[in-house]
Amino acid sequence: MKAMVLTGIREMEMRDIPDPEITTDKDVLLRIAAVGVCGSDVHYYTTGRIGDQVVEYPYAVGHETSAIVERIGAGVTRVKLGDRVAIDPAISCWKCDQCLAGRPNTCRELLFLGCPGQVAGCLSEFIVMPEESCYPLSENITMEQATIAEPLSIGVYAVKQSVPMPNATVGILGSGPIGLSVLLAARQSGAAKVYVTDKIDDRLRIAESAGATLTANPDREDIEASILAAEPAQLDVVFECCGQQEALDQALHLLKPGGKLMVVGIPTTERISFNAHELRRGEFDIYNVRRQADCVQPALDLIDSGKIDVDFMLTHRFAFEDSKQAFDLVAAYGDGVIKAVIEMPGM
Repeated sequence: MKAMVLTGIREMEMRDIPDPEITTDKDVLLRIAAVGVCGSDVHYYTTGRIGDQVVEYPYAVGHETSAIVERIGAGVTRVKLGDRVAIDPAISCWKCDQCLAGRPNTCRELLFLGCPGQVAGCLSEFIVMPEESCYPLSENITMEQATIAEPLSIGVYAVKQSVPMPNATVGILGSGPIGLSVLLAARQSGAAKVYVTDKIDDRLRIAESAGATLTANPDREDIEASILAAEPAQLDVVFECCGQQEALDQALHLLKPGGKLMVVGIPTTERISFNAHELRRGEFDIYNVRRQADCVQPALDLIDSGKIDVDFMLTHRFAFEDSKQAFDLVAAYGDGVIKAVIEMPGM
């Protein structure tokens, strides 16, 4: 089969690699339909690593995907041949203490699609995934929309973990696909006001059209002053969605005492820090969001019902052979890109 693989820093090429095979009764062979380019994919493309997860070339990345069921193992009951499906890229063991406690997102044996040293990514014609990772689509959901189910599920999960809701005052620092997914989920859950920041004005305009109460660019204004002028009692919840130390510092200034900081963004550095005195005086609750648990289907249901419209995030489309152009665009934050989608041949 054909796969688009990383071959070096900012280098990518099409190669022929062996077809994946079904090896267990619960495996599903999937023909890839569309792939969304995620910020973590771009980290691997531009730096070759995220923390201790280091690319060994050649390597196929990609984890936001929709597909068609091509073949199934003898024990598969969740899907059937020809089904259109969204994919949860996480592969949990379902046997460890974390899985049995309802925390498959922190599974002791967790494997992840497109993560170096774990499972090759979906930027290829076919992949094999366990049936638990496959979610059949209703006829109302397109293959492109289904690629958004993965980041949207993270937004839904982050909001679910961030009580108080509804009627909360919310800050979102970073309005890329994850930040916008949090915005959509927060609005759907009944948040009273949502304040969004980003350094890219195009993204702020999109956030405003998606329901943000106020948007602000930290490169052009004092975002803390702007938000606190509107909310002098400070915010109930702040979602850090850009992985930046500066945003973490801002979050503590924006939170009211007893407020909750949801750390959703993935830092590019090994360590982050907090002002110990601010942390203690505010008695803040800091919650690290590790992907999602049991929120893919709710995310799909929100899309299916029309309660959440994700089409505005699908800003750019590329053919499979033009994957490198997609990665370069996302890496440069070019042309107002929110989500670049790679469309596979024949889909």
